[in-house]
Amino acid sequence: MDEPVRAPSPRQSELLELAYQYALRNGLADLSLRPLAGAIGSSPRVLLFLFGSKDGLLRALLARARTDELALLGRVRGDKGPGDLADIVSATWGWLAAGEHRALLVLWAQAYARSLSEPDGPWAGFARQTVEDWLGVLATAQPANRRRSAVGVAERSLALAVLRGALLDLLATDDFDRTTGAVHLHLSESARTPS
Repeated sequence: MDEPVRAPSPRQSELLELAYQYALRNGLADLSLRPLAGAIGSSPRVLLFLFGSKDGLLRALLARARTDELALLGRVRGDKGPGDLADIVSATWGWLAAGEHRALLVLWAQAYARSLSEPDGPWAGFARQTVEDWLGVLATAQPANRRRSAVGVAERSLALAVLRGALLDLLATDDFDRTTGAVHLHLSESARTPS
């Protein structure tokens, strides 16, 4: 029989939030417990006690990042409501391209890449879940009959590929104009393509 999941203690929640802010500033790629603990006013031993292991802490940080991602997706869905896929893609790109979200998106890109290269570690499933989350939001912008069709699945998969590719280019080059132009060109071409 599985043990019940305990709610985190206030100290665990506080340290997770501090560790998350640290990860946003410094990334996850080479996360080491000693510098992290020193920066957030704790010790490696306390972090290991509260999170079970470094992998446990990484999983908690990824879950925390996903919370921000899901909040973004909820805002996009709420701001636009059901409607047009192009409107949702445009609104999503506006959020992704905003400079104040860069740290979160770099963290997302690191976790996404690690999930692909280390599929059995603490990153397991992060990339797949991210794809499913985003496709779910894009699906809400499609009429129900289209959403369930092969064409509807392909439309939102292409939209996600364009967003993800433009985001990775933006993170790599900081070329807002070029990447935004590419997203808008895709949207205008999609609008001209017969359904």
